[in-house]
Amino acid sequence: MATSKEMTAGPALPLILKFTLLLLLGNLLQQTYSLVDAAIVGNFLGINALASVGASTSVVFLILGFCNGCCGGFGIPVAQKFGARDYSTMRSYVAVSLKLAAGMSVVIALLTCILCEDILRIMRTPENIFEGAYAYLLVTFIGVPCTFFYNLLSSIIRALGDSKTPFWFLLFAAVLNIILDLFCILVFDWGVAGAAIATVFSQGLSAVLCYIYMYRKFEILQGTPKERRFQSKLAKTLLYIGVPMGLQFSITAIGSIMLQSANNALGTACVAAFTSAMRIKMFFICMFESLGIAMATYSGQNYGAGKPERIWLGIKASALMMIIYAAFTFLLLMVGAKYFALIFVDPSETEILLDTELFLHVSCMFFPMLGLLCILRYTIQGVGFTNLAMFSGVAEMIARILVSLYAVPVFGFIAVCYGDPMAWIAADLFLVPAFIYVYRRLKKQVLTNSTVQQTVA
Repeated sequence: MATSKEMTAGPALPLILKFTLLLLLGNLLQQTYSLVDAAIVGNFLGINALASVGASTSVVFLILGFCNGCCGGFGIPVAQKFGARDYSTMRSYVAVSLKLAAGMSVVIALLTCILCEDILRIMRTPENIFEGAYAYLLVTFIGVPCTFFYNLLSSIIRALGDSKTPFWFLLFAAVLNIILDLFCILVFDWGVAGAAIATVFSQGLSAVLCYIYMYRKFEILQGTPKERRFQSKLAKTLLYIGVPMGLQFSITAIGSIMLQSANNALGTACVAAFTSAMRIKMFFICMFESLGIAMATYSGQNYGAGKPERIWLGIKASALMMIIYAAFTFLLLMVGAKYFALIFVDPSETEILLDTELFLHVSCMFFPMLGLLCILRYTIQGVGFTNLAMFSGVAEMIARILVSLYAVPVFGFIAVCYGDPMAWIAADLFLVPAFIYVYRRLKKQVLTNSTVQQTVA
């Protein structure tokens, strides 16, 4: 029988490490089939097809990032009520979040499908890859409900301290996606649209199976008809936390869209290099994202349990893990970036290979900045201060826009390489004082509650 696990007692480092490693395996799987998508497209359909997939990467992040952010936010009250052992309210939050997800995902899918062509025009997508980019993006937008529900269900299960179950369903989705990729592209000859269809279908099926499993196997989620009703008060709380988290991803993505638009104007070769480099980078930064998600659950549960001192212990433990991993990744990418690039493009494409290597070399030098960003941002989100986390996304957006408008036209692709690192630094400059403020608030709040309880006693 599946069980939920509390993170409110015991040494912080092993708890966070174990939780992070399971998340990491899941994220690596997700990035693996993203890599496979790009590798299959690049090797079987050519450089233009690879560029078609990459031309819309930041737009996909804009929309799916909002969905995933909302899902993560919806999981925070679940984690807090679980930590406080208020299981009835926790189940009500789960029920309401599923109803909100149904409405929001359908509306987002309809709007984005209608605006799909206009978005690509605004991004100055090259004409020779426009048709492929449109097909890939449209299918992705149609599949928004599949992505939304899979991520929401995974977020709820992780909020209960279980990162194993989402991993197994993601493994299923990854294997199915790779099989369907080959089938749709090589057998049905559906081109880049086939790669998108494979991803959407595999996520949708995984979401259905995850839902069935979750309610059958997790006794703690078995509720009464009253707990399953839609409650507007709980819906407001979920939206208050979830929407800012979603907007934080979207705001960050707006800067990425500006950066990608500037890169698109540099030509197909730069688009292809950007696509392959981003796929590789996303694979290696999974650890930072996983560590951050683990801290969101850890801090949410400990906040609910009234133990802010454990949050600081978690920050120190996760920072140590982050620094060790960043050093390892730096050495690996400085030596092996050019070999990773060969996964996507032929050795004869020397310009694309060199640009990909340059992008990865610049990025890995600033990975500690990204690691700090993930730890602090997700911790702040985990204790409910999602508006502050959203403002860090604004800092990222401004940095990317400035690089796109003023640096890329002058310096070319090298400026594109520095776009993300500058954004990470800008976010950290906001997040460090924001975390100090939040942590002091939490300690004061716990002290006040303790005094009130003693007075009542």
